[in-house]
Amino acid sequence: MISRRQFIDGITMSAAAWTAKSYGQILGANNRINVAIIGTNSRATAHLASLKANAASAKVTHLCDVDSRNLGKFASKAENVLGYSPATTGDFRNILNSRDVDAITIATPDHWHAPMAILGLHAGKHIYVEKPSSHNPREGELLVGAQKKYGKVVQVGNQHRSCEHERMMVQKIHDGFIGQAYFAKAWYANNRPTMGIGKVVPVPAELDWELWQGPAPRSAYKDNIHPYNWHWLRRYGTGEALNNGTHETDVCRWALGVGFPERVVAQGGRYQFNDDWEFYDTLILTLKYPDKMISWEGKSDQGMQYYGRDRGAMIQGTKGSVILAHDGYEVYDWKGKKTDEYRVGKVFASNDLLGQDEMTNAHFANFIAAIKSNDKPNSDISDINVSITSLQLANISYFVNRELEVDTTNGHIKNDRDAMQMWGREYQKGWEPKI
Repeated sequence: MISRRQFIDGITMSAAAWTAKSYGQILGANNRINVAIIGTNSRATAHLASLKANAASAKVTHLCDVDSRNLGKFASKAENVLGYSPATTGDFRNILNSRDVDAITIATPDHWHAPMAILGLHAGKHIYVEKPSSHNPREGELLVGAQKKYGKVVQVGNQHRSCEHERMMVQKIHDGFIGQAYFAKAWYANNRPTMGIGKVVPVPAELDWELWQGPAPRSAYKDNIHPYNWHWLRRYGTGEALNNGTHETDVCRWALGVGFPERVVAQGGRYQFNDDWEFYDTLILTLKYPDKMISWEGKSDQGMQYYGRDRGAMIQGTKGSVILAHDGYEVYDWKGKKTDEYRVGKVFASNDLLGQDEMTNAHFANFIAAIKSNDKPNSDISDINVSITSLQLANISYFVNRELEVDTTNGHIKNDRDAMQMWGREYQKGWEPKI
């Protein structure tokens, strides 16, 4: 197997012959960005649909997955959607070494997001990476640094940032629509089944388990990990706060106009099932600022809704409140009386993993436009990483079972050596992410 060092050396040699001018000539020749989709489960379907919606500006040239069965199914779907057949590969490094690819979209398990994005930047590719953009805070720092070093666009899959009615309402909140906004509450509810107790079994013939693990320390293959339940294992996933809480918590931070919190606290537990799930199924977290506060309540195994929605964000101010969600908004006065509301037309189910919708189409359009204009996208990594890190701090608070004091200049944990040891993670030798 090719090591990370050998791979980087190969990229460097290729980059020497393939200059920025060469890339510019490609983009100018047909005005379309050549894009590769890496990872073909769940969110990849939304990537495919949104690239199809932006077909005048982007072409899907490659598909990649370490599971050949998933890759084959997705390739057939792509041919039906696109009307042509992109090239396929089981190893993303073949894509990074390709001169025909301008950008990659990453829809892999979380432990691959930042390492793959950093390698992609080193290879001269623009990056669209699903949330969370990193597995741990240290990776977030590295990814922000890599984007600054290589100068390519990095758009995180927080598509709410490109949602027209949410952008409009956040701007109105900033302009004083509900007075001084000071508190934001977000929530998520779902009825996830148990992941059971996994058994060590032979690796399926169609799965490259070695490359699937990549930067993660090695462990035996169990029958309840792939393709989805890795989310609930700390080695690969980040829990519901990062899996789904990222969206609405980021909307809260965006609306309140705040950066890193001063203090973070999270409490919860695994209550519903007794299984291999290593995170909480119920969590309440609080991000505290000098004069503002954000809370998120996650319920992975309990479908009770708030305000008639299984997810959303409520922003409160001195003169009123606004409920913001993917399907519209509601406005309330200071006494709690509804004064206005807006509902979009056709929307996807809020717990739909595929998430094919107009705001994702707009998010990809913004990503492509940012590449062409060399400008920051709506969900630029330098900003969104603050939201990601804040939630990763909440995870740390949950596992150490105490409130954390935070350095608001960089998100680092203050006066708590044990908690700060969870800032990063151990990596499989040779796969450590580096700028």
